[in-house]
Amino acid sequence: MTSQTHLSTQQLAELLAGIVRSQQAVIDAVDRANPGFRNTYLLPTLTVAANQRLAEVRLLDLPSRILLRSQGRNPMDLPTVEKGLQEALGLTTAVSLAAPSPAPAASPAAPVVRAAAPAAPTSAPAPTPPSTPAAGEDDLSNFFDT
Repeated sequence: MTSQTHLSTQQLAELLAGIVRSQQAVIDAVDRANPGFRNTYLLPTLTVAANQRLAEVRLLDLPSRILLRSQGRNPMDLPTVEKGLQEALGLTTAVSLAAPSPAPAASPAAPVVRAAAPAAPTSAPAPTPPSTPAAGEDDLSNFFDT
């Protein structure tokens, strides 16, 4: 007789956060014994493992992204880990596909906004917004503040 254990996404997010916490303890110990290890060796390798160039979150990349985020001052909180897990499992795609449905109702107003936009370039062009990480929800603005 085999029994199946079902984990919720919240429980799995807590498990991932606990694993990352233990990995962070090892990283801190190595960095104390070998100052500069984190910035010289760990961060470049972890950045590659996190595969930040992909916009979509993959289950394979999620633990590395969580660990990479924990290297900064503001590690991922549990709801953010859970949201990333849901995206990686494909549980939020149905919600994101349902969100654009109100947009066609507002589409008659869209050409008016687009028609007014070309008049603005007579002055200096607007500055480009700062680039966002490829992961979408991962804010790595504090990444280099360590």
